[in-house]
Amino acid sequence: MINKSVKTILLVFGTRPEAIKMCPLISELKKRNSIRTVVCVTGQHRQMLDQVLKVFKVKPDYDLSIMKEKQTLFDVITNIMNHIKRVLEEVNPNVVLVHGDTSTTFAAALACYYLQIPVGHVEAGLRTYDIWSPYPEEFNRQAVSILSQFNFAPTELSRNNLIREGKKADTIWVTGNTAIDALRTTVCSDYTHPELDWVGKSRLILITAHRRENLGEPMYHMFKAINRVMNEHPDVKAIYPIHMNPIVRRIAVDVFGEKAINGKEERIHIIEPLDVIDFHNFMEKSYLILTDSGGIQEEAPSLGKPVLVMRNTTERPEGIEAGTLKLVGTEENVIYSEFSKLLIDNNEYEKMSKASNPYGDGHACERIANILEFGKSEFV
Repeated sequence: MINKSVKTILLVFGTRPEAIKMCPLISELKKRNSIRTVVCVTGQHRQMLDQVLKVFKVKPDYDLSIMKEKQTLFDVITNIMNHIKRVLEEVNPNVVLVHGDTSTTFAAALACYYLQIPVGHVEAGLRTYDIWSPYPEEFNRQAVSILSQFNFAPTELSRNNLIREGKKADTIWVTGNTAIDALRTTVCSDYTHPELDWVGKSRLILITAHRRENLGEPMYHMFKAINRVMNEHPDVKAIYPIHMNPIVRRIAVDVFGEKAINGKEERIHIIEPLDVIDFHNFMEKSYLILTDSGGIQEEAPSLGKPVLVMRNTTERPEGIEAGTLKLVGTEENVIYSEFSKLLIDNNEYEKMSKASNPYGDGHACERIANILEFGKSEFV
């Protein structure tokens, strides 16, 4: 158990998804007088990370700025390891908090292990049990679980995964997911945007696709299926905030055409990445979402939006069991069929949109802060 003498907590993260889920926790920890909160970003993502930090008004105490053009997994891991030792020794934290499953998460946890600094893992216990899917995230999160002393699991299923793997029960707390906390501050009832004006009264389909294992042929299948459905339903428009990865962009242009990326296509607009406030509000205004992302599988159900997950595995089976998500893989005909069904079958759509969200109540950050401050998650 974490005792009351814990004072210095260092949070380390480096990507946009991590920042979305860690920034609300930073805000909560900074309210606690008995906790010194220190923030280190690796810059694994740069522009996309900075957007989130600006929205949540988080100014890092340390910025490793490791990102470089065409960086590989080798580059990310070695650059973090080469830079973070100095930060850890200077801050001398009682606990280092890492999030989820990124290369930043793994490298920071490994550095803490080498220096014998306790690791707290936010969003612990998610599993596909296939270390190649998602790649390298499944390996990262399993490895961090070996190293972490404090495990903040979003759901009971995540907790049970950790128990089966031999983690001690008194090192695991079910807190809910901090992604839901973020939505409480970002979604606005009076939100407007020119792209939403373009959508008008049409049903909005929100698309995200970027995952490493989907690059190449699987992504071509995904985009071709979407294109087929869009051409068959004139009352539907799609917006795709495209990832920075040049391979993703090339495939998108190959399938959707130059007009889509230039905003001249009538049915689909490919736009630059949205900041977190814009993206969360686009989700809230959407009819349904097609994605290969992880975090969206948690966020969208809290907004009542059905999600088709274009992956062969998911570490979030709670959403599938609850009925908020459907795993459709990357085969063109399967995606086409399931996407079409949700546009045609109102009963199927209603069943998914009204399913209960299994990922929390928006108070995960308070629970984690209570554990760190008082050793228990109950509201004090």
